[in-house]
Amino acid sequence: MGDHTAVVFRLVLIVVLIIGINVDVSAKEKELKIDKAEKEEVVERIGKILTSTYIYPETAQKMSDHIAGKLEKGQYDSITSPNQFADRLARDLRIISKDLHIRVVYDPEEVDRLRRSEKNSDDPELIERMLKAQKRVNFGFKEVKILSGNIGYLDLRQFAGTKYAGETAVAAMNFLANCDSLIVDLRNNGGGSPEMIQLLTSYFYDKDAIHLNTFYWRPSDKTVQFWTLPHVPGRKIPDVDVYVLTSRRTFSAAEEFSYNLKNLKRATLVGETTGGGAHPGGPAVINDNFFINVPRGKAINPITKTNWEGVGVKPDIEVPQEEALKTAHLKALETLSAETQDEQDKMIYDWHIQSLKAELNPVSVDPKILESYLGKYGPRTITFENGALFYQREGRPKYGMIPLSEDLFMFKEIDYFRLKIIKENGKIIGVMGLYDNGTTDTSLKDK
Repeated sequence: MGDHTAVVFRLVLIVVLIIGINVDVSAKEKELKIDKAEKEEVVERIGKILTSTYIYPETAQKMSDHIAGKLEKGQYDSITSPNQFADRLARDLRIISKDLHIRVVYDPEEVDRLRRSEKNSDDPELIERMLKAQKRVNFGFKEVKILSGNIGYLDLRQFAGTKYAGETAVAAMNFLANCDSLIVDLRNNGGGSPEMIQLLTSYFYDKDAIHLNTFYWRPSDKTVQFWTLPHVPGRKIPDVDVYVLTSRRTFSAAEEFSYNLKNLKRATLVGETTGGGAHPGGPAVINDNFFINVPRGKAINPITKTNWEGVGVKPDIEVPQEEALKTAHLKALETLSAETQDEQDKMIYDWHIQSLKAELNPVSVDPKILESYLGKYGPRTITFENGALFYQREGRPKYGMIPLSEDLFMFKEIDYFRLKIIKENGKIIGVMGLYDNGTTDTSLKDK
């Protein structure tokens, strides 16, 4: 396999490996020991791997010298656990390189699988194992839905390879094809395949090819460019505003997706500055027990001529990641409301804007006032329970009433409906149902 093809397969494989790592190894740890000879072998082999393949040769040499020096000074002598040794080596390597893609892992079973994959990447057992793990997480497509105001939402947890995840990606994008704006949530996305970035981004552009990114690979001294695809299954959405949610956990390929769209001015980023990993690579076998993830390439953005390594991708709207979704949702609705020339559309957008603002800044109403609204209003009933109002229509479920003002309420479960208290000369005489299409209906209070 060429550098690029091999890396794509290993990017997917390393995600599977990481999913399998971090299990409870406490019982095995009591039995596992690493001796001096193996420590020397691991350190020497890591040095050779890094100096021959790591993206920056000078940094590779410094990393190699750093851990070799620590070994010679006996600074690893007290470590007997192979897992702790792997963690310590990875930490020491990152102290020099600041490269968060570098990982050292103790896992003899995975080493065996990696060796098999190096001999034959089409090994049926390896592919089946990868697919089983990927299917469990739906290839990273955690959630696809339509938020209030017809805002599309995609919660994407990884960029899986398109060879196996392509159909899922196409299904998700076709589901979102009728949204007025789109939010792509990468707050829990740790990276993956550039091909998936290429496929998803292609839905955001017309037929003209857009240069997304370039990767330089040190082992082959070659570059690979990624451009949008002229055709994708289903309908493209080139005129739909895109918002990307980020956090400190957003990493690697998820950062590339964010960085590409930000510099192309095709998306608004909302959240936190990302992790800062722009050096793709893959696992390399150290010995029978250990492997290392080695960054062999680097991203080169066609606009900035650089990348996000070590600094991350800074959002356009900086908010704590917990607030990113509602902030992006509100921004999308406000933009749509400001730009539309259709009065009906504007009314609907403004309706949902009011609801979101109430969620972000809850309205407080005196409990005595709330309690005064109790009673039956024809087929409608308002009750007061545990300091909150509840609304129920005959034959239908009971819903909590969320105040938008002292006498206007919305409902989480039925976002197209609101209830207004009608007063006359300070006396409550009825309620009015308000609907997002502009219609109303009134029920007078029972005497």
